Amino acid sequence: MVTIALDAMGGDNFPKPEVDGALQAVRALNVKVILVGREEVVRKELDRHEGWRRLPIEMRHASDQITMEDSAGKAIRTKKDSSIRVASRLVRDGYAQGVVSAGNTGAVMATAKMVQGMLAGVDRPALATAFPTLGGKSAVMLDVGANVDCSPKMLAQFAVMGNAYSRVIFHSRNPRVGLLSIGEEEHKGNNLTHEAQPLLKSLKNLNYIGNVEGRDVYTGKVDVIVCDGFVGNVALKVSEGLVDVIRQSLKQSMKATLTRKVGAYLARGAFYEFKKTVDYSEYGGAPLLGLNGICVICHGRSNAKAIKNAIRVAKEFAEGKINERIASELDGWASAQAG
Repeated sequence: MVTIALDAMGGDNFPKPEVDGALQAVRALNVKVILVGREEVVRKELDRHEGWRRLPIEMRHASDQITMEDSAGKAIRTKKDSSIRVASRLVRDGYAQGVVSAGNTGAVMATAKMVQGMLAGVDRPALATAFPTLGGKSAVMLDVGANVDCSPKMLAQFAVMGNAYSRVIFHSRNPRVGLLSIGEEEHKGNNLTHEAQPLLKSLKNLNYIGNVEGRDVYTGKVDVIVCDGFVGNVALKVSEGLVDVIRQSLKQSMKATLTRKVGAYLARGAFYEFKKTVDYSEYGGAPLLGLNGICVICHGRSNAKAIKNAIRVAKEFAEGKINERIASELDGWASAQAG
């Protein structure tokens, strides 16, 4: 049974969503969860659920927690017994195969990188997220915020990591990988995209299709979109804002058509289908790829469903041996480059 360490003190409304999500996960996913946080706080929430002691759930005490106001540097220097640090140690020491946290993104990334270390051949970890597409399958974009400045070599590494993600989580047989740019033509873009092109072409086991534009993110034309963290984070935040606008607009339209019962009923069904497609809780969280271990970072406002699905993603990564795949492909590429 895969074991996942869950930071029970990270989210905006801790520990209720974490505890509820952990209980949902162990009941549905054949997974063990170690809840990490102040034991008296976590136990009090667990005790609201009858029969939890018969489930594969453990607690691990951590005397401190990292808040959303803490800087990553301060969190690492001063909070050595924080819940995310203790959870990351469980992965490093082999007690768990992955860690999930809805905590401060910068602090979680810095702590996981410091404690778990990096895979051989990876310069920097990349934060990946899934986008819904018109084709029905999800597209993976990375990096979406871990690295504001990237080298061409880093983009090639992101492509390998995103390719493994798409294969393991979305079961893509031969993911189409594209480089996010301002035009499909190779001569378009900036120095980074121009210099990354030959490196991406040199990845033999990669189905690289060339440049893709922002509009291609949602069409289903591409399965993996590679970019630097600055561009990726802007794309992610614009998308989240657009989803909120569309969601609110649909709600208002539904209220305006309530007097037409049949139309309102159909609109309501379409609205809930749309909401499910774009709901972040369906995807769980964003994995931090390239670590010597598994780390999935959730929204601070994650509900129990999002926590459960983040645990599912971490479990699938562990079962799919994603780190072994990434390390193997990067090693093969490095050997080919050296030759």
